[in-house]
Amino acid sequence: MNSDIYNKVIAVEGLTKRFGTFTAVDHISFSVRPGEIFGFLGANGAGKTTAMRMLCGLSKPTSGTGMVAGFDIIAQPEQVKRHIGYMSQKFSLYEDLKVWENLRLFGGIYGLKERDIACKTDEMLRELGFEAERNTLVRALPLGWKQKLAFSVSIFHEPRVVFLDEPTGGVDPVTRRRFWELIYRAADRGITVFVTTHYMDEAEYCDRVSIMVDGRIEALDSPKNLRAQYRAGSMDEVFQQLARRATRQ
Repeated sequence: MNSDIYNKVIAVEGLTKRFGTFTAVDHISFSVRPGEIFGFLGANGAGKTTAMRMLCGLSKPTSGTGMVAGFDIIAQPEQVKRHIGYMSQKFSLYEDLKVWENLRLFGGIYGLKERDIACKTDEMLRELGFEAERNTLVRALPLGWKQKLAFSVSIFHEPRVVFLDEPTGGVDPVTRRRFWELIYRAADRGITVFVTTHYMDEAEYCDRVSIMVDGRIEALDSPKNLRAQYRAGSMDEVFQQLARRATRQ
């Protein structure tokens, strides 16, 4: 692994995951810069979920190397988990806790000091416009508000990188666009955003996009360059061209 990768927030070389004779992720290599919004796309079965699990320190690679947030994903998976943020489509919130209690709980999980948690909670509630909802149970919040809160929880500890796994599934286009405004603000603060999505219009919002097919990265560039390379009018057309190459179910 060359020394330049230590200047990247994410850097992998030859990352591979096999399950018996099946190769889910096949020697992928890429890096992600600090503050970049990086789209990680692929049809169901392409291998992107398996790859993300390895990057988050949840699954050990069969071979290859990787660094995330300055830590080795093989030798230091617990450090990786502690220095990243993560948000899934299900939002990972505790619905029977109040808004402020969720923030406090996750602050504690990420090892923040009690005084820092209190200050950060007040700051985040102001930023979100949730001050009046401080004592509201999460299950009583509208879906779009839960989404905003879940994202805020995932970056509460100011991680170097946050992984967003289909974070806008099931919400309307207006709510999705507002959510992306939160992503832009986080990136402006230097937080790297690694996002998977099924919505190809969201791929247009990313600085760069990779597209996986049959466990391999078939394309990686800015949306503008990918559209030009594949002579496509949209990222959806690019995706469809590449997805048609898939041979495995």
